[in-house]
Amino acid sequence: MSDMRAGQAVIELLKIEQVRHVFGIVGSTFLDVLDVLYDDKSVEYINVRHEQGAAFMADGLARVSGLPAACLVTAGPGATNLITGIAAAYVGHSPVVAIAGGPPLGHYNKDAFQELDLVAMLAPVTKLSIRIDSPQRIPELFRLALRTAMTGRKGPVFIDIPRDVLNDQTVTAELGEPSSYRPLYASQPSPEAIADAVSVLRTSRRPLMLVGGGVTWAGANDLVRQLSADFGWPTITAYGRNDAVPNDDPLYVGPLGRAGSPEAATACRRADVLLVVGSRLGNFTTFYDDRYIQPATRIVQIDIDSRDLGRTYPVAVAIQADAGGTLAALRAALGRAGMARTSDEWRHEIGDLRTTRHARLVAERNLASSPLKPQRVYAELRGALPPETIVALDAGAAPAYGYDRLHFSRPRTFLTPLDLGTLGFALPAALGAKLARPEAPVLAIHGDGGFLMNVQELETAVRHGINAVTLVMNNNAWGSEKAYQKHFYNERYVGADLGNPRFDRLAELFGARGYYVEHPDQIGDVVRSALGAGAPAVIEIPIDPNEFPAPATSARRRGKEA
Repeated sequence: MSDMRAGQAVIELLKIEQVRHVFGIVGSTFLDVLDVLYDDKSVEYINVRHEQGAAFMADGLARVSGLPAACLVTAGPGATNLITGIAAAYVGHSPVVAIAGGPPLGHYNKDAFQELDLVAMLAPVTKLSIRIDSPQRIPELFRLALRTAMTGRKGPVFIDIPRDVLNDQTVTAELGEPSSYRPLYASQPSPEAIADAVSVLRTSRRPLMLVGGGVTWAGANDLVRQLSADFGWPTITAYGRNDAVPNDDPLYVGPLGRAGSPEAATACRRADVLLVVGSRLGNFTTFYDDRYIQPATRIVQIDIDSRDLGRTYPVAVAIQADAGGTLAALRAALGRAGMARTSDEWRHEIGDLRTTRHARLVAERNLASSPLKPQRVYAELRGALPPETIVALDAGAAPAYGYDRLHFSRPRTFLTPLDLGTLGFALPAALGAKLARPEAPVLAIHGDGGFLMNVQELETAVRHGINAVTLVMNNNAWGSEKAYQKHFYNERYVGADLGNPRFDRLAELFGARGYYVEHPDQIGDVVRSALGAGAPAVIEIPIDPNEFPAPATSARRRGKEA
């Protein structure tokens, strides 16, 4: 036990969890915390230009590092600006600790300056939303928040600290290691559940593994590959989780879901048993219908949280446990049971699907239109990006083509807004990713609409020397919405078209490097130059304004028309 200033206690409690960067905008309600950082250089306050950017940066850092990340902002609008970014962390199961300094405790419920019920506002997008009402409870409630963020299915938490609880206060704190207040070992599966899963899997003739983000959070990516290799099981990945399986694995077909691989969809429809590992079977993975998962398909679903087991599709076996422990137990049990490898016929069918996908993507290098089609841009990117590159993909039409076209070799290298579909995510998320893994190349991919939502964070990148690269495919439109108007409203466009500056020149005004590319043979050289520039950089590529991915609801609408 030791006595310390409340602000120092906050920093020390975060440092125990290996937090080394805190994101936010300076505010008078928490200056006691910032004052600690004047002397303690082991934690850097990344002062951003908009609190939404702070939340996205923390999300990106947490997803890449697997560790908690922190935001620290002021009351009222400072905290409300966090909400969309914290919602992204909630959808991504990302352990972001959001902290807001609030009005004095005695001013609550008086409509005081910047007083809002932030605890209630953040509750729907966090695992825990609390107010600390006493200085002496700061250590206890921070440990509660960190335990909640890092236990089970990970996710963000929110802590509201009134300024008179935080500032000019002394607290008595015991600074124990994380093992003293939260479990470090995940829940293991029951032997009975493993036995039931083995019984189902042994009957399969066309088994398929659907691998989700829970595998990466559990650090079980190698176990997936081992299980696949041992028994010849092909794999596909859930929406936005392409990096959960090495894409060069001979049994990997592709990503399922919205803007995913048609070949992965075919494999899913053909499977008779689906081993779902660490996936909720969410909206943009499955669309909650039978376009991919057939009614007769038997499902073995593994998830750390019971909420989503059998939630949308009936399951043959539901296992609530850690993905890593379950895969290890399943592999051992299948070996003892003498599980045979899948048939040559099924593996050849999977091989044909891989060949079809490869040929389809290679053919896109022949697209020679001007302005460029986004498919051609991705074809060039695949040859230019080093295998360790971390890619943050924004929402929107041009980024959507990337789900089926980017190649990943390692886990924690693909960041997306997932089912939240948040525009403006990629640039700040990429900055957080670069701080988490500074030695790795980091690329954010935006359309023009999403890029301008958080373009101000270029200044943050320049000032803090965060050397991520942003590629902007510019079609001067809200492309996803324009696609709906094109396909379903007879091209009656309203509100879909935009005007933009030259983004390479805008980047230079911020002090970053700017590049402008109009020819496909320039893309590789420019990307390599930008990644090696030692500075934040923006690459603008004008793209075909009439090229859009099929709208997400196309299949449902076609069904109604039929």
